[in-house]
Amino acid sequence: MTPRFSSKVVLGRTGLAVSRLGIGSAYGVSEQACRKAFEAGVNYFFWGSLRTPGMARAIRSIARTERERLVVVLQCYARSARPIQWSLERGLRTLGIEQADILLLGWYNEAPSERTLAAVEKMREKGRFRFLGISSHNRALFRRLAADGIYDVFHIRYNAAHRGAEKDIFPFLPEDNAPGVVSFTNTRWGSLLKEKNMPPGVRPPTAPDCYRFVLTNPCVHVALCGPRNDAEMEAALTVLESGPMDGAELARMRTIGDHVHALPTLMSFFLR
Repeated sequence: MTPRFSSKVVLGRTGLAVSRLGIGSAYGVSEQACRKAFEAGVNYFFWGSLRTPGMARAIRSIARTERERLVVVLQCYARSARPIQWSLERGLRTLGIEQADILLLGWYNEAPSERTLAAVEKMREKGRFRFLGISSHNRALFRRLAADGIYDVFHIRYNAAHRGAEKDIFPFLPEDNAPGVVSFTNTRWGSLLKEKNMPPGVRPPTAPDCYRFVLTNPCVHVALCGPRNDAEMEAALTVLESGPMDGAELARMRTIGDHVHALPTLMSFFLR
């Protein structure tokens, strides 16, 4: 039987067939690593928080002959129509494509204004993107947005230490025509991987363990990874040859997550 995580899934109401592992550009993933991931079946390319050049070169190259196999996500942090349009158009030119598959409105802790949404819809009507997504650290916002049907994709913070989505978001996703769900910060900015953060006598999980934990939840379609180098990309790709965690593995990850969540940090307010 083919391991579950090597098979693509449908990204909610978008109908897009996506890999269970996605790649984020922010940490400087190389063109070579992106191409290797694509050859291994990864097709969710998030050119987002930082639009670094390695992924841009990979998308330009792959899109010349295999654009239909790529799912390209462009994130924009702007809060009004003209800057969003400028950011989108600039991104498309840099990537050498006519249309983004998903335009992601980044880090909105309150819902975008109706005026902004109206302008964004005009960009969609012009064919500049296909589906609209939103990212946030405010779980209550997703609960409200899940019912309005405006957004096709949610990018949410979810990991073993931050499991609030299990009670604040996932139960409120509609049974039919639900948005696609993509998780980010799956390693909690690396804090879940550090031995010094572990309970006594417990070995730290690996990054692939963190991705498996997230993907075991049936509400999550894609887990984003942010490799810093080719070795981290190579390790992340092992997730594709694995499947869901069993009960013992999940319990271990939750124990570690609870311990890490309770640790004092200068960013404790933000991270919780």
